[in-house]
Amino acid sequence: MTRAEFMARLRQGLVGLPMTTAAEIAADYDLHFTDGLAAGRSEAEIATALGDPSRLARELRAEAGARRWTQEQNPSSAAGAVLGLIGLGALDIFILMFLVTPIFGSVLSMLLGGIAIFVSGGVFAVVAPFFDGPGGIAAAILGGVGLMGLGVFLTGLMVMVSKLLIDLTVWYARLHYRVLKPALGAQSDNQA
Repeated sequence: MTRAEFMARLRQGLVGLPMTTAAEIAADYDLHFTDGLAAGRSEAEIATALGDPSRLARELRAEAGARRWTQEQNPSSAAGAVLGLIGLGALDIFILMFLVTPIFGSVLSMLLGGIAIFVSGGVFAVVAPFFDGPGGIAAAILGGVGLMGLGVFLTGLMVMVSKLLIDLTVWYARLHYRVLKPALGAQSDNQA
């Protein structure tokens, strides 16, 4: 991506911010290109290092909205902060929904399957000895206990996987917290 393409997409994403704020942000990123070119890097390398300009603009809009809220706590700045954060998260939620839904659904179904195997193993251990199956009573009871063990294993494994998935989701949400952190830090400084 060239400097002009990057800056055009960045400016397009900053539409809606106050003109002075958008101009300062654009000037700052234009300076990154100037410094990078002076250091011998290509425009494409600099653009790649800076990241997706549309995503960057969403993050900057959210940060600017949060910063404005800390400076001017009025309904207009509150709306700007909320809309900026929703805009930042909405695309992520839409994209992640297609990944997270099947994963959490599979884990939940396997967790319920483990519980069902455990219950069916208990029923098998109690009921099977009354039917004269191969191996007799001992085989029926051991078969039921084995199914119960498999159910406990599968349920325990899925509980651990569920915890891991929840931890990953929280970790991902905390990545977006970095946008709010400067605003929250300034707000706690103002209250002190």
